[in-house]
Amino acid sequence: MKKHQIILACTVIFTLLFYNQSPGVNLSIFGVILTLLISYFFQEKFVDRSHLVLVVTSILSCFAFAWYGDAASFFALALSILFLQFKTHDGELKIVQIFPLIFLNGITSLGRVFLFNQWLPERKIHNDFAKKIVAFFVIPLLFLGLFFIVYSFGSNHFSSLFTDYTLDIDVFQLILISILGFYVSFSFWNYWVPDACYEFNPKLSNEFSNISEVKNQSTFSFLDLDFERKSGEITLFLLNIMLLVFIAAYNYEQFFEVIEKTNLSADTHERVNAVIFSILMAVGVILFYFKGGFNFDEKAHLLKKLAKVWIVLNVVLIVSAIIKNTEYVSFYGLTYKRLGVYAFLILAIIGLVYSFLKITKQKTNAYLVNQMVWYFYSTILICSFFNWGNLITNYNISVNKGVEPKFLSGLNFNDEARREYFKKNNLDGQYPEAVREEMIGNYQEAGFLSKALYYDFVEVKQ
Repeated sequence: MKKHQIILACTVIFTLLFYNQSPGVNLSIFGVILTLLISYFFQEKFVDRSHLVLVVTSILSCFAFAWYGDAASFFALALSILFLQFKTHDGELKIVQIFPLIFLNGITSLGRVFLFNQWLPERKIHNDFAKKIVAFFVIPLLFLGLFFIVYSFGSNHFSSLFTDYTLDIDVFQLILISILGFYVSFSFWNYWVPDACYEFNPKLSNEFSNISEVKNQSTFSFLDLDFERKSGEITLFLLNIMLLVFIAAYNYEQFFEVIEKTNLSADTHERVNAVIFSILMAVGVILFYFKGGFNFDEKAHLLKKLAKVWIVLNVVLIVSAIIKNTEYVSFYGLTYKRLGVYAFLILAIIGLVYSFLKITKQKTNAYLVNQMVWYFYSTILICSFFNWGNLITNYNISVNKGVEPKFLSGLNFNDEARREYFKKNNLDGQYPEAVREEMIGNYQEAGFLSKALYYDFVEVKQ
């Protein structure tokens, strides 16, 4: 199929799936169709294992959205299919470029659709049958329609001959859905990559291409490399001393100082926030000093050792934060935010490991960014596949922490465990529970294409 044929076919499919429907199973079906179309029509471009992995994750994330229909599974579905499309058509570009391209194409598609020569083939009609269709049907029907509109204004009886019946079609919604489907299909199949992206792409490489030039590069024009190296050594030495003092104080407050239970929440949030900012700045320091010449500077042994010590100390700080978050969970139970803290801290450790490898293997700053994009994507996939609300509910009930009725009623996909616990303990989730039960009823009454399939397996509350 040619590009314009795929765009029009996907527009029709989108309209059929989404007309008079809410996002649900229909979005998953549309996602599977896009994945299969990419796999079939562009299979010759599947050159490495990552393409197959993205096909699998795309299909799985579509199933996850069909089951849960939540934000996590939506982003997993969208990123999986977009990554697959980008990797298939522009495999030489680094995947991190997809994020600005999504934003750019979302805007430019509104204008590029009128550049017909870019996506519609130029054709002349040579077939006599096609000429007869145009001459004997298309043109007469066009004029017939125009004059019917004019005559219908002049005679009500004439107009009633053709208008005294109704079709069960919301024409306005049908037009809007068709336009949206065309916009989505056009942006997906005819996305635009500016030349600047190809020019900038070498700067996102994992390896240095011009080592001889990089060796003699200095960050500041008023400092030569010797002064800059010495400045880096002093800075990292002092930062290591400060971080050691902070770790000592942090762990003393955590393990030895008596904290009232009522203050534990505020203290934990403050300390975790401090760790988050510390890690972000730590990575920034590494990227600042090892963006170029010092990766290959034979005199930078001390600077590299101090940087590695800095990384290790930050890992120690993260481990302390994980222990603190675990203590918080032991007092109050699990929540989405506390699971999110674990996820961020684990990603932070991975980021520091790659920072260490960047220094050891003399990689570019882009190496760290390129690796972390895939780990970020993997985190979203994991979040979309698991029923975290049910996990939180079962854990909290088992340890009798964080079992307030309103809190449990605000969690997603925990309905059977929540109902059983409320019934056993004669509890009432009040307004949040009523909203949850109403939402379950709405999903169960929705048409198949608008469903989140999870709710079809939840029993109706007696």
